[in-house]
Amino acid sequence: MAILNVTPDSFSDGGNFFSIDDALQQAEQLIEDGAHILDIGGESTRPSSVRVSDEEETRRVVPLIEAIVKRFDVPISVDTSKATVAERAVEAGAEIINDVSGLRFDERIAEVAAKTNSGLILMHLRGEFETMHKQPPVENVLREVSDDFRESIKKAESYKVKRENIALDVGIGFSKTFEQNLELIAKLNLLCEEFSDFPMLIGTSRKSFIGKILNDAPPGERLPGSLGTAAIAVWNGAKIVRVHDVKATVETLKIVDKIKGEL
Repeated sequence: MAILNVTPDSFSDGGNFFSIDDALQQAEQLIEDGAHILDIGGESTRPSSVRVSDEEETRRVVPLIEAIVKRFDVPISVDTSKATVAERAVEAGAEIINDVSGLRFDERIAEVAAKTNSGLILMHLRGEFETMHKQPPVENVLREVSDDFRESIKKAESYKVKRENIALDVGIGFSKTFEQNLELIAKLNLLCEEFSDFPMLIGTSRKSFIGKILNDAPPGERLPGSLGTAAIAVWNGAKIVRVHDVKATVETLKIVDKIKGEL
């Protein structure tokens, strides 16, 4: 899953692809590099980010989705936690709704997913949009993620979302300590086994915990750490990796698949 943010303020690529032409050019490159899904986001969720209106987020993502659908044959995911934006994005051609709140912010997203038979990714976080990066740490992060997954799945199914349309995301970097991010990657196999009916997505690309390990490297210098975490996550059962650097990740995971095939 390739990240394509049409935002002025995302932590790594904010402002880089804010125009349709620039975003389309990037989409073409990501597809050439081996992306299987394009994840289009119109609202930053970095620490200290500010919510944008439904109208502004729609204005950012829908024209790009429409343009990509006309030019390329690749599934599109819309990265949003707003039902109105999700609905308009699906109408424009998106096939997956990637909700970072796991239906916490706007559970009507599940209604949209059910009505349109879209894929639905449920990510774990705690708190509300304004407080999700300021939550005190829980004692047992694996239990916390597991319990919240069950709650999100239950909520989605109450709106008649099909189980086979649901994927899960542990939410690396959201409401977790540095150590808990590492623990979730190291023990991802436990959650993959517990929720074996649902593909597990992992999103570690260029995140701050990697920079912390690599002597405070800025986002653009976190590729080695991003590849290492992606490789370990896939080894531990992740089925989808959400990344900025597609070509390098594809090549890394080819090696992982080849070695894992010998088990």
